[in-house]
Amino acid sequence: MSSDLPALRPVLNFPPELLLRAQPVRVVFFDVDGVLTDGGLYFTESGETTKRFHTLDGHGLKLLQRAGITPAVVSGRDSAALRARLSALGVTQIRLGTEDKRPAAESILAELGLDWSAAAAMGDDWPDLPMLRRAALLCAPPGAHAEVLALAHWVTPRLAGAGAVRDLCDLLLVACGRYVTELEAAAK
Repeated sequence: MSSDLPALRPVLNFPPELLLRAQPVRVVFFDVDGVLTDGGLYFTESGETTKRFHTLDGHGLKLLQRAGITPAVVSGRDSAALRARLSALGVTQIRLGTEDKRPAAESILAELGLDWSAAAAMGDDWPDLPMLRRAALLCAPPGAHAEVLALAHWVTPRLAGAGAVRDLCDLLLVACGRYVTELEAAAK
């Protein structure tokens, strides 16, 4: 019966120099607004902030964790919706409500016993620059500010809040050799 199933042939293809840069990554820092979300701010009548997250991004974060790569979230904002989403995904390295992102990221690196050479980061605007500039792999969604795009080693094909985070997760899974294994396990 299984011989009737089409063969899996991964279609993702990344430049070799990008894969080499991504291989040592063991932690990935993500901004929230403009990276994990589309950057829009939604407020209820009572003033509560709500957020829209994409399921592709969430699954990518879970895959990273299974591959031994730690997703970390560093954001200037804090909200109940964000905390609920990160909790549901099992993301535990979180620094919210911090405008000074470099020290927040460095505290995570210290907890993990890592340095910037093992870090990737994805951001979209000036507050992310101190964190982005130090990471071994600097990524951005295509709608990021021009100064961030100019520094990025890689710009994701998909937009923020619409799969950009998953694009980076897939790159890292390919670079660490876990992409095909995870794909085959999912397709059983």
